[in-house]
Amino acid sequence: MKIIKVSTNSRTAAVAGAIAAILREQKLAEVQSIGAGAVNQAIKSIIIAKSYLAKNDLGIVLVPEFVDVDIDGKTRTAIKLTIMTQPVLQEQNSALPVE
Repeated sequence: MKIIKVSTNSRTAAVAGAIAAILREQKLAEVQSIGAGAVNQAIKSIIIAKSYLAKNDLGIVLVPEFVDVDIDGKTRTAIKLTIMTQPVLQEQNSALPVE
């Protein structure tokens, strides 16, 4: 599986489109980021992808974890976000009544 690597300078709409395309085809995508700015861009991209997938009645489940990656011979800690699709039930699409 191809890992989508997100940096601080990544365009959120482009990353979101890639995430949504992979999820429609494979039902599972992995996004990896190092640093606060990159993680911020990754999360925003996932939120945008979620709105793209909602048009196909697909929701997402997100599983975050730390992973060690080797960059130029040095070990760095990255955030890996595993995203899976799930069908959206009609009840989940409707607003909850206010009491």
